[in-house]
Amino acid sequence: MSSSNAVSPNSVINLAVIGGDGIGPEVTAQALKVLRAALPTEVKLETTDFDLGAAHWHATGETLTDATRDRLAAHDAILLGAVGDPTVPSGVLERGLLLKLRFDFDHHINLRPSKLWPGVVGPLRTEAPIDFVVIREGTEGPYTGNGGSLRAGTEHEVATEVSLNTAYGVERVVRDAFARAAARPRKKLTLVHKNNVLVFAGHLWKRIFDQVATEFPEVSTDYLHVDAATIFLTTQPERFDVIVTDNLFGDILTDLAAAVTGGIGLAASGNINPTRAFPSMFEPVHGSAPDIAGTGKADPTAAVLSAALLLQHLGHPAEAAAIERAVEADLAERGDLPARSTTEIGDAIVVRLVSGSTASEHSAAPSEHSAG
Repeated sequence: MSSSNAVSPNSVINLAVIGGDGIGPEVTAQALKVLRAALPTEVKLETTDFDLGAAHWHATGETLTDATRDRLAAHDAILLGAVGDPTVPSGVLERGLLLKLRFDFDHHINLRPSKLWPGVVGPLRTEAPIDFVVIREGTEGPYTGNGGSLRAGTEHEVATEVSLNTAYGVERVVRDAFARAAARPRKKLTLVHKNNVLVFAGHLWKRIFDQVATEFPEVSTDYLHVDAATIFLTTQPERFDVIVTDNLFGDILTDLAAAVTGGIGLAASGNINPTRAFPSMFEPVHGSAPDIAGTGKADPTAAVLSAALLLQHLGHPAEAAAIERAVEADLAERGDLPARSTTEIGDAIVVRLVSGSTASEHSAAPSEHSAG
């Protein structure tokens, strides 16, 4: 995935690791194993584990303290496994940990590639290639917590959730999406909103989208209402190249995008601060799956692909591409293989990565790479 901000790779990567809950630590261990195998010998990976999630909340009553947040901020990036547990009230970990990190570290770019890999059978009856990216705004919209309740618990209860959109916030995510689209072969960008009903926010998004488009004449543009976008994602997903949308619509569309490309278990994501003022966070889209935690049944592929996004962001596109090739080869042959454990899948990807890499891949200067 080509970034809109080029960066020189560091000789040392200081990585914060949040294994989290359920299968999170299991898949993260495999992602780290692949990450270490992918990096050239002259790059040192230093990791710091952070005990955050349901167990930490039960033990301390805390989700994320300011002191822990400040320790996280000192790292180059964050690798997250999964957070969530049915024993924790809904919203506690989501708002207290995940959204707090997004807002405090200004993760305004939520990046989710959606690709139907060779060997993966999707739910749609199509032979067309599916390979697109959703750029979701990550720090505005209805997730800002601007709202409340009146007369709670009565028949006259009133609940509000205000969608906050700023010209500054919209422009920076739209501009990032145009830059990413310009770096891809098809050079097409689709804005998704609902400006026929949400006229204030929708018109702000469309106006800024059209303004920024004049700076990228090589990128073809399109607009879809969000309901129409869901239709085309399930009937003609090959029409999409890059999608840019707001926080709530992006949250919904990216799960649908994962479903049409083989399931949420293969979906990677990045919560990105392109300025690098704070560390970006990379995580598989799937949840903590407590029902299979500790059984070795979890597929670590999404976590491994999230590690590839992490490398791309930190200026190692050749190594990121090598991980993706190894994953692609592994996925292509899964139909002929017996069921494997979490560790066995990780080991197989490492073997393919090592055997498929060349000296030139580890010594070449960084170049732009589009992961899709």
